[in-house]
Amino acid sequence: MSNLSLLYLSIFVLIPLFLSYYYQLGVNKDILWSSLRGTVQLFLIGFALNYLFNLPPLIGIPFLITVMIVVASFHARKKGTGLPNVLPTILIGLVLIEGGVLALWLLFDLIQFIPSQVIPMSGMVIGNSMIAMGLALERMKSEFKENEGRILAALSLGAAPDAASHVIVKKTLGAALIPNVDKLKTIGLVQLPGMMTGLILGGVSPVIAIKYQLVISLSIFSAVSLSAIYITLIMYRYYYNDTMQLDLDKARKS
Repeated sequence: MSNLSLLYLSIFVLIPLFLSYYYQLGVNKDILWSSLRGTVQLFLIGFALNYLFNLPPLIGIPFLITVMIVVASFHARKKGTGLPNVLPTILIGLVLIEGGVLALWLLFDLIQFIPSQVIPMSGMVIGNSMIAMGLALERMKSEFKENEGRILAALSLGAAPDAASHVIVKKTLGAALIPNVDKLKTIGLVQLPGMMTGLILGGVSPVIAIKYQLVISLSIFSAVSLSAIYITLIMYRYYYNDTMQLDLDKARKS
């Protein structure tokens, strides 16, 4: 693929840009900025990976995983603005989930502890976990705003916060998990996943590519499930004050 061919990719940016302009969606700058930023970031990480892959695994792998977790934590916390301790909660969750997944990979000899395998696969786990936490925080915020009356009624009848929030927690978890369940249902039929496609394009046997794809797909599914459950069960409690009353101002500001 030549550099000139890459320039033709701008067509794929112009299409959503035109739609945004035509329908006055107000996201023109966001489309341009995100496209430019994503391109620059990919090239920078490409050069960085060339260097990191040559470092000893015990140096390169922890360094880049730490960077990915920190960046993901700061990005996901935006969905929980106004809630206390949201950043350290996300940070701890990502560390535990990524650490657990990586430990299982190595324990069952699914991958080798080398940067070329650990870093790309860990990045997919961390990235999807970040998205799951962000979606859960956003959905939970919306549910609390829409169900204030129902929650207040339940509390006034003597329900504890966990009972009053049961439906909200259930809906939040469902919203975070359903997209990944649907993705697994159609994997290999409607879409060929990115990792499998990349390995095949690189000349790897399709059977070997499928094995790696199964590892990452099921790992992501588990990580996303744990991320959504973790952040929901911890953060919903912050919508209540010390006297177990709904904090309406916090629900509106978050």
